[in-house]
Amino acid sequence: MWENLVPQDPNDFNVFSMATNARNLSRRQLLDGGIGLGALLLTAGAAKAAGHAHHSAHGQHAQHGHMDMSPTLGIVQDKRVPAMDQPLLEPEVRRSVNGVLNTTLRVAYAYRYIGGVKLYVRSYEGVSPGPTLRMKPGETLRIKLINDLPPNRDPMPADISRPHQFNNTNFHFHGSHVSPSGIADNVMRTMAPGNSYNVEIKVPEDHTKGTYWYHPHHHGSADVQMSSGMVGAIVVEGDFANVPEIAEAQERLLVLTQVVFDANGMIENFETLFPETATRFLAINGQRRPMISMRPGEVQRWRILNAGYQDDMLLELDKHDLNAIAYDGIQLGVMEPLKQILIAPGQRVDILVRAGVAGTYALNAAPYDQGHPSPTGTLARVVVAGAPMNMTLPRALPTPPLKSIKASEITNRRTLVFSATAPEADAAGHWQEFGFFIDGKKFDPRRIDHRVKLGAVEEWKIVNTHEHDDHVFHIHTNPFEVVSINGKPLAVPQWRDTVIVERKGGEVVFRSRFLDFTGIFMLHCHMMNHEEMGMMQTVEVYKP
Repeated sequence: MWENLVPQDPNDFNVFSMATNARNLSRRQLLDGGIGLGALLLTAGAAKAAGHAHHSAHGQHAQHGHMDMSPTLGIVQDKRVPAMDQPLLEPEVRRSVNGVLNTTLRVAYAYRYIGGVKLYVRSYEGVSPGPTLRMKPGETLRIKLINDLPPNRDPMPADISRPHQFNNTNFHFHGSHVSPSGIADNVMRTMAPGNSYNVEIKVPEDHTKGTYWYHPHHHGSADVQMSSGMVGAIVVEGDFANVPEIAEAQERLLVLTQVVFDANGMIENFETLFPETATRFLAINGQRRPMISMRPGEVQRWRILNAGYQDDMLLELDKHDLNAIAYDGIQLGVMEPLKQILIAPGQRVDILVRAGVAGTYALNAAPYDQGHPSPTGTLARVVVAGAPMNMTLPRALPTPPLKSIKASEITNRRTLVFSATAPEADAAGHWQEFGFFIDGKKFDPRRIDHRVKLGAVEEWKIVNTHEHDDHVFHIHTNPFEVVSINGKPLAVPQWRDTVIVERKGGEVVFRSRFLDFTGIFMLHCHMMNHEEMGMMQTVEVYKP
């Protein structure tokens, strides 16, 4: 029946799919000694060889007055790029003009070179990450999304929580507080191959300023597309503009991804993604182990996005603190100096790094147990050299943009249970033997799982009964304030849009205000394998 829901009008939308299930917190460890970091993606073309044949070893071809300039049969010279240890490259930046960011995003297959490997995968604009979109609160994002992928080869399955039709897509502005309806941040839309679609998202004047991102969210195909590198950053500008120590720091964007592929350098089957150890290596901005240049005493601001399709990363920088100033696009009121930062799929963290003495330092993904070992290795190398700079870290940060939610404001409470089933021989099991559920049910786009009155202030408890894996809770449209984890109240509640829920009875309690927007949107596990296999629900905010 779902075939009939593919829009005939390219700008129609339907309640069929979309879904991002990201899997995040299980505990796994290293993927093979040394997963460096994902690597250079580049060029979408091949340079043809113009080889020429010699008529003889003595050069008589010149004497006879002609040369054979035909290409050597069967040989095409590809443009090679260094596998790793190259200067960090950042994505193209597209900015708003006169209050509107008007752009095109083309979805199509492209060749990428990364970590010395040639891939042929789905992409935005032929690159990964896609262009960085920068705008301000109160502005409008207008995108013409062109789906130039080939037609789907498979029919709609009876169970839509079986990965399917990998060339359907759509667009999600992750972390944004915007309308989930119409042609805005509506992940219920189906954008079928061979058509173009308009997306128009109005960002409110009072929207939080910070680091966000975009990715496809069509249920059935989102996991394959995100793992291919269909991700990109969105920066809502203006945070910390009045803090000189931050405003004067060089800004860098670090998009973390997990590089995965089959024997042909492609991602065409779900089996390529589902084994817990499927990731080949890690990447930053489509590069494997790039080099970040700093001068002694210099302060840089790093906007870090975990755009990986399934795993947490525990970050550490040799002999340096990671000074957090924002999480999930929401400013902190006090800087947090940390030796390690755990960042789950979908999460963002903004940090300040003050370089030490001259030398080379490794930015590592350290071992972390999320039910299986998370991927580890050197993500980048920070090279500190040159004339010293006398930059300082800020002594104070402005008041955070969102007010804490008091217990007296709560109008309703809910409990959601994340669970899963697995075969006895878990490690050897086929993906079809696993099941992922919320409140004992798989995702059904025709079912409304939660109805919330516009203006409500609610407290939710998310419980994970899964024995083997942590999960990563994410909800669209409205951020939430985490007040306790595993029964322990946080000394300082923390605003987020994505949070880890540990396995074996782990729980997270948060509070949220359901303001400004009505419509249907999603909550799900942001470990995308889990979401794709059913760990997602619908939420409808309604006006009485």
